[in-house]
Amino acid sequence: MKVLVTGAAGFIGSNLAEKLARRGDDVVGLDNFNDYYDPAKKRANEARLNAYPNFKMAEMDIRDREGMFALFEAEQFDAVAHLAAMAGVRNAVKHPDLYVEVDLNGTQHLMDAARAAGSVGNFVFASTSSVYGNTKQIPFVETDPCDRPLQPYAAAKRASEILGYSYHYLFDFNFTVLRFFTVYGPNGRPDMMAYLVAESITKGIEIPLYDGGQMYRDWTFVEDITDGIVLALERPLGYEIINLGRGNPTLLKDFVEMLEDLAGRKANLVSKPRMSADFVMNEADISKARRLLGYDPQVSTEEGVRRFWEWYSEVVMRDA
Repeated sequence: MKVLVTGAAGFIGSNLAEKLARRGDDVVGLDNFNDYYDPAKKRANEARLNAYPNFKMAEMDIRDREGMFALFEAEQFDAVAHLAAMAGVRNAVKHPDLYVEVDLNGTQHLMDAARAAGSVGNFVFASTSSVYGNTKQIPFVETDPCDRPLQPYAAAKRASEILGYSYHYLFDFNFTVLRFFTVYGPNGRPDMMAYLVAESITKGIEIPLYDGGQMYRDWTFVEDITDGIVLALERPLGYEIINLGRGNPTLLKDFVEMLEDLAGRKANLVSKPRMSADFVMNEADISKARRLLGYDPQVSTEEGVRRFWEWYSEVVMRDA
């Protein structure tokens, strides 16, 4: 299978691209190496991927519509895993125009390029549990209307999901939406909570703990997430929306304490009020993922935190 992985130099994208390359797929990564966080971290991910002879990176921007058409025509992909996006819930509140331009319009460029090329049999779109907003339906289930997003990041992702249905309806386009729930693990972004807590523990950096950590998150280890993406790439389903999480939320305060216990040191935390863009709880109903994909997350929160801390200690602290 020849797969395009957008956002391949990022956190989930690099883990996915490596998994696909390791099993023998031909993988083309796409990334624009923007400076939302230190591009050197993305270059390190690229260097790791370049060790695989069946991987190559295309340094491009999904906002470049003509460039996307040329890439798809030249490469003739079998499937697309679209993970590229402007991430960050709080940053989206400051820059809503950028999030719509990248996360919605960029997605449309990719879908149009895939249709024009004619070779793409399956398009898998990375969405987010943020689309559920402050729903009262717990655990989160895919039939929820998700029509009250709390910030532009979630709104752009939800709009892309809906546009994907239109393309499926009009053009018989296979479009699978995967809603990710609080992903963490090796090669994680430095703006994500697990990484921030580790930085605070090791460097004494002060970080906010919103609402005193009294928020539940369905922490899902990146290996389980990438397993789910691979399963979706292998199964064209027409149009489906599928949650990828663990279905077992953990209090943010408890997650922080797991990291502190492993480190033997406390993080430098300052409690702040919960922001309006944050939801209080997310919990995935993953019964549909189990039924349609055979998805079966294996990594407990305790094991995942340990594996993240081992990576941070061995890689990040070594390179600091």
